[in-house]
Amino acid sequence: MSTQTVEKNGVAAGKLVTDKGSTTIADVVVQKVAGLAAREIRGVHALGGGATRALSALRDRIPGATASAGQGVSVEVGEKQAAVDLELVVEYGVPIADLAKSVRTNVITAIEQITGLEVVEVNINVNDVHIPSDSEGEEKPETTRVQ
Repeated sequence: MSTQTVEKNGVAAGKLVTDKGSTTIADVVVQKVAGLAAREIRGVHALGGGATRALSALRDRIPGATASAGQGVSVEVGEKQAAVDLELVVEYGVPIADLAKSVRTNVITAIEQITGLEVVEVNINVNDVHIPSDSEGEEKPETTRVQ
């Protein structure tokens, strides 16, 4: 009979591995959970770097294609632990340190509650700031100097 220890965050250690068998969580599952949890926080405009967002914009133009929930998220998943790296684009005016703290807390909580894995770190890379006037799709009328 195995004994489970309860860690300080209330997650039972080893609950994915029992006497009756083991449960394996795929990287893509943790990646999607982290991506969705990060997007829930107000002030996160998008996830991913410039190239990733450009490919996503192309994918949006293809009928039937959907954006990946794991875009801008990379993970390492072990038997009991996970580590997450996020690339964020934040809204202008949002305090980045506060935003990072909220995103980190939400991602850790979501992953630990949904998967049972202990999250050992969440690294956040803020690679751009979204300015409302920079919105894609907004076409400004051309003004000419003469008529």
